[in-house]
Amino acid sequence: MSLRLFAAEGLRDFATTAAFSPSSGHLASAMLEPLPLAEARIAVEFGAGTGAITRALLSELPTHAKLLVFEINPRFIEYLKENFPDPRLVLINSSVENLDSELRQRGYNRVDAVASSLGLGLMSDRQHHVLFKRLLPFLHEKTVLTQYQYIQCLQFTNGKLRRLDLPRLLGRYFGSVQSKIVWRNLPPAFVFTCHVGSRRSKNSLRQPARQRKRPAGRAKR
Repeated sequence: MSLRLFAAEGLRDFATTAAFSPSSGHLASAMLEPLPLAEARIAVEFGAGTGAITRALLSELPTHAKLLVFEINPRFIEYLKENFPDPRLVLINSSVENLDSELRQRGYNRVDAVASSLGLGLMSDRQHHVLFKRLLPFLHEKTVLTQYQYIQCLQFTNGKLRRLDLPRLLGRYFGSVQSKIVWRNLPPAFVFTCHVGSRRSKNSLRQPARQRKRPAGRAKR
């Protein structure tokens, strides 16, 4: 049922689903391994889909923890409600661009772990910046974020397709970014592990600089 639903939603609205099948158990394990779940009080998941990573998170989180799941697709939200009757689970049917207000209105001001399945290649630079600008104030020095990216991931920018340089993007906002590849997933994917460290500063929140124009009259090489 979850595979059929995921594939149907991927075909119907790939822009928000960003995949045609759920994450494999191997990818879910790689996403969870770096996260400090044993000590976590508040964990966040972006883009749960049908819950492959959600299930793994709930199996690792302490009984007193909360898992806040952002999922924009209402069909996935209904599936998660029916299949994950866990009191630790808080389902939020909203865009991650609203994450700051959604967290604060529920009384949360600190996040210990983040697992993101967002299709960052389908988002604009403005959306990237809004997302991380609103997320970083909730993170502390021991918070860890994981994000995966399919090996063929492309980004549509200025009418052209190009490969998304995710390490560079994440490096704008996090002090440390490491990666590993998970071959046993369809398709294979990179998993990026991000630590805030000491880079949660004003520089981390600056809008990415626009490309400078060439001075008039300078010859192109």
